[in-house]
Amino acid sequence: MCIFFIILPGPDTAIATKNTVTVGKVGGLKTVFGICCALLIHTSAAILGLSAIIVKSALLFSVFKYVGAVYLIYMGVKTLWSLKKKEEAASVEMNTKSKFVSTSCFRQGFLTNLLNPKVAILFLTFFPQFIASESKTFLPFLIMGTTYTVLTAAWSLIYVYLINQISVFMKKPKTQNIIEGITGTILIGFGIKLFLEKAHN
Repeated sequence: MCIFFIILPGPDTAIATKNTVTVGKVGGLKTVFGICCALLIHTSAAILGLSAIIVKSALLFSVFKYVGAVYLIYMGVKTLWSLKKKEEAASVEMNTKSKFVSTSCFRQGFLTNLLNPKVAILFLTFFPQFIASESKTFLPFLIMGTTYTVLTAAWSLIYVYLINQISVFMKKPKTQNIIEGITGTILIGFGIKLFLEKAHN
């Protein structure tokens, strides 16, 4: 089930695809590292009970949800806007921009995952089903959270590698523009969908 949740396309997949295509394998790997760091924070939050508080509190959940939604929409708009700037940029400027984007790949992956309340919900609705009610939750949550993070890293690394392998086609300017356009639209869509969802789904 964890593998199913991981390979199911979502904001993490979208941002990893965009950064791998536009920046290269390094950008994709930095994005994956950011995603995994965020998952470890989600694991720690679940162990400490912070995620449970957020999920059970309508106000906190709404704040967390709206911040995440706004960030996804921002990333989507920024991606679409970059298409226009690309058409006007010179080759040297593009190379400089790519280096700058590379430094922000980790942050993008980290925030995209961290600000997604559905990850916290997953940790607190799916994982507890495999924990005995009479046992302590620290070790089971730690093991399952770490396992989920490792599986996410493994799948993401394979995914980034495959995307990078077809980079000759994927990195053509026209292909990049199409992929960035689709990615920007998807991120905005995820943000709007998250924004319109009720506090307790």
